[in-house]
Amino acid sequence: MHRRKFTQGLVLLGMGAQAVFLALNTMVVGSVTEDARVRGAIVESRSGRELFEAKAFVDSTAYGHLAAYAGAKYSEPNDYEVANSVGVAGVDLDKVLGYVKANGGAGSLALGFHDGVPGKVVRLSGPKGRSKPGLLMTTVHDNYFMFLKFNLKMPVSPTDRDATAKAELQLRKLQRQGVEQLRQHVPGCERAFIARTSPTLNIRRARVITCDYDITHEDVIEGRHFADDVLAYGFHDMAPRFQVKNGGTYGIPYRALCAAGLENLLCAGMMITSDHRAHMSTRNTVSCMAQGQAAGTAAALCAVRRCGTRELVYRDLRDALLRAGVYLEG
Repeated sequence: MHRRKFTQGLVLLGMGAQAVFLALNTMVVGSVTEDARVRGAIVESRSGRELFEAKAFVDSTAYGHLAAYAGAKYSEPNDYEVANSVGVAGVDLDKVLGYVKANGGAGSLALGFHDGVPGKVVRLSGPKGRSKPGLLMTTVHDNYFMFLKFNLKMPVSPTDRDATAKAELQLRKLQRQGVEQLRQHVPGCERAFIARTSPTLNIRRARVITCDYDITHEDVIEGRHFADDVLAYGFHDMAPRFQVKNGGTYGIPYRALCAAGLENLLCAGMMITSDHRAHMSTRNTVSCMAQGQAAGTAAALCAVRRCGTRELVYRDLRDALLRAGVYLEG
């Protein structure tokens, strides 16, 4: 097994950017862990099996592969549907909107710019509770749904290979059937066809990694900030039922990214936050992006300073984030 050592912090830390090594098309398949420290990540690719050694690691795999292999505690709540989406062309969006309004109204509707023209549909879903499988349409172009989503509830967690394979096939069938139903029953879709599809199903979470702090529902809706914030965020995917108090923001603390029981592993993205309600905020794209920046910056600082993730001085992390343009409240 080939060994590759990474010894420098590979992010911009105010002293110039280090070169970043990219290992695309590479899967994490194991971990070398000793005395609560991850010594290396075992990976496989077309080049064979390798061991990536480093002083600090970030798991942002969505599935929590490295954390699980390293021995971190985790749960698998299986509390979301998996999904796949298609782009559907050959549609008249104005006719579709008229049809939805005449048949119970839209579950969600947003207007914006289409090809430079304001006041056009950019987001549309069917009436709540009546759209099965779940359908969500978004677009910024006339006559084209950029995003028509099909949901499927799996009986087990999407970490199960065989169940996921069955779900992949079922979602493909739903895509074909769904577009055919649009052609037959929805005015404006008589000439609809699939223009593109996602290469694989998508998840909203698989494993939930136990970290030093677990963000609560109350933290989010009360707009709480922490002494070790690494980002400020305010979007909630369950609004208006749940939303941040007074239209403000809440913070995600650095300790919420530290994998419990491991000295040098950080987690970022949909793998943190066990409460489903809070997760409906923290799992969203901009939040995950900010978590990744914070975790990557922290790991780089730990590597350069040869310290563990909990030994890193928060002020130093905060200063590095601020220099990089991160906005922090509180």
